Amino acid sequence: QVQLAESGGGLVQAGDSLRLSCAASGRTFSAYVMGWFRQAPGKEREFVAAIAAITWGGGRTDYADSVKGRFTISRDNAKKTAYLQMNSLKPEDTAVYYCAADLDHSSLAGHRATTQYDVWGQGTQVTVSS
Repeated sequence: QVQLAESGGGLVQAGDSLRLSCAASGRTFSAYVMGWFRQAPGKEREFVAAIAAITWGGGRTDYADSVKGRFTISRDNAKKTAYLQMNSLKPEDTAVYYCAADLDHSSLAGHRATTQYDVWGQGTQVTVSS
């Protein structure tokens, strides 16, 4: 049974940085795709970034256009943790951020869809003031 727990959210000003962490427990962390999504009030949950398993998926990454060049997703398999480094934050980045695990895939395929993921964390709030 895989469980995920996010941390690192908070209130920051526009232009600041934050690093979110997602700690996993259970099944071999190194073998599956990890994703980050976000949900702003009144909006649907949207894809932010994903990273493939390193051994079988080459550690490939993918980003939403809205965060490309500002956010970086990474994973530390020894620590069973995925990260989302967020730089140059904007007020429109304000949302609850969720990490998710796609237990059936090692490579990136269909990873932008929420339905691809089997396990979700509880979410962490990120608020960016102007």
